[in-house]
Amino acid sequence: MTELADKLRLTCDLTDAELKALIETDDRETAKLLRSHADEVRRLHYGRKVFLRGLIEISSYCRNDCLYCGIRRSNSSAERYRLTRKQIMMCAENGYQLGFRTFVMQGGEDSFFTDDRICEVISELREKYPDCAITLSLGERSRESCKRMKEAGADRYLLRHEAASEELYAKLHPSELSLSHRKQCLYDLRSLGYQVGAGFMVGAPYQTTSDIIADLRFLQELKPQMIGIGPFIPHRCTPFADKEGGSLGLTLRLLGILRLMFPKVLLPATTALSTIAENGRELGLQTGCNVIMPNLSPADVRKKYDLYDNKASTGSEAAEGCAMLKKCIEAAGYEVAAERGDYIG
Repeated sequence: MTELADKLRLTCDLTDAELKALIETDDRETAKLLRSHADEVRRLHYGRKVFLRGLIEISSYCRNDCLYCGIRRSNSSAERYRLTRKQIMMCAENGYQLGFRTFVMQGGEDSFFTDDRICEVISELREKYPDCAITLSLGERSRESCKRMKEAGADRYLLRHEAASEELYAKLHPSELSLSHRKQCLYDLRSLGYQVGAGFMVGAPYQTTSDIIADLRFLQELKPQMIGIGPFIPHRCTPFADKEGGSLGLTLRLLGILRLMFPKVLLPATTALSTIAENGRELGLQTGCNVIMPNLSPADVRKKYDLYDNKASTGSEAAEGCAMLKKCIEAAGYEVAAERGDYIG
């Protein structure tokens, strides 16, 4: 198995059979070598820098009914909220004072946030913070909508494809959603000039190793600048409430594999990783990750953006915990970079 890790480090690719073996192995020496290779590659391209993105969760309303998500429209017990334009700008101001140079506006697919409304916010952010990157994560929108948001000043767009296998995608989503449409949205974003982020859940219900390999092959085809993966964590008010969550070991193996397959990609150590393991974020950084997204949302709404159970949103996961976060990052062997943190490819 260690030979496969070495080969991936040298060639940035493996056959499907080799990937299957590497994904499924629980060999400790291989895991250690993957982590070492991944860390070496991230340091080669990004040094010890860890880029911070200030996350602003603008709405917990969503028109979709994805089977894994706590803010799905069928969840009648979900607490819904929307941030006002003034609240979003206050979050950004707070983040800027704390040193953030990227803002990520994330939310469910909420029809309240029309193109006019969201473009007004983007334009105001662009005018007030010309040195900052503006990232959106607002689900599937039309090509024309994405074009308007790009023209208003948005730089990046995060849209996890969730599953590149048609069969698995259908098991995770309602029938009105399709993988082909999700992929087309990602290709539209690329063609419009966005820096694009895609990704998938690790250990999702019904997911097989073949499904994960399909995800990796799709990412090779798409060539995104950012890749976000994290362990599946069940939510008590979804059809998957009793399903087993994704494991730390598999998530870390896949982070290492992704860093070696995509040497220059921006790779976050996600909140979900921190949720399943107290030192999950630090382990992610040591396995090739170079991005963290602390929460800038108002404290009274963070628990309402309830995608999965026990979501971490305080302490070093929160923007006001920057000093604590900096210490954690430095203790792991890295340093906070006070910059936009653009893709270097």
